[in-house]
Amino acid sequence: MKVLAIQFDIAWENKAENFARVHRLLANAKPTKDSLVVLPEMFATGFSMNAEAIAENYGGETEQFLARTAKEFQICLIGGVAMRGKSGAVRNKALIFSPDGQLLAFYAKMRPFTLGGEAEHYTAGLRPTIFDWQGVKVSPFICYDLRFPEIFRTATAAHQPELFVVIANWPEKRRRHWTPMLRARAIENQAYVVAVNRIGNDPFQNYAGDSMIINPQGEILAHGQNVESIVRATLDFASLRDYRQKYPFLADMR
Repeated sequence: MKVLAIQFDIAWENKAENFARVHRLLANAKPTKDSLVVLPEMFATGFSMNAEAIAENYGGETEQFLARTAKEFQICLIGGVAMRGKSGAVRNKALIFSPDGQLLAFYAKMRPFTLGGEAEHYTAGLRPTIFDWQGVKVSPFICYDLRFPEIFRTATAAHQPELFVVIANWPEKRRRHWTPMLRARAIENQAYVVAVNRIGNDPFQNYAGDSMIINPQGEILAHGQNVESIVRATLDFASLRDYRQKYPFLADMR
């Protein structure tokens, strides 16, 4: 499977500008058909607590952009967006679109970032999500979720996903935590991890990028550093399955 993480500087609460940036980067990247492409958390707005202003109803402009772009480039596309449900509750979500522009799955962030006030504006999701892409079980998570290995283990206990995707706006001042936790999630769950972060700054934080793709041994296959970039790799799931059979650590979960 071809995977690409798109790391860029998100224009603050400017959806049109961010749509244009993503489209330009994708056009330059020329992903092959059926690649899995990942955008950061709240890629269209930045990590804004102005939930009432930026949140979209179902079928909103960010959802339409993701569907249209997935279809145009013939990719499976994951992107983060603030969405308002039928009850009025706003959730920080990851939406997954197939190459035919259809919504394949969605996930709502289970651990809003209380320290940053997210829990005051966004309602927590209830459970992990698993979706199938090219015969591979994929589980998406969002930023602060990374600090809670138990929710990754919940997904593993139920479905044993082979790929975790983490979309984030992870601040530079906590940069040293990012890589060790990503590597740990890969090792302990015997899974690949694709993690995408933003660069640049917003009115509150600086961001160092460090988008990366990690194999089940915790080795970094690709790393985005701190510049606008496309981080890409080809993942070998036959090798992963052989590794799991040789070392069936997941069978001993309690």
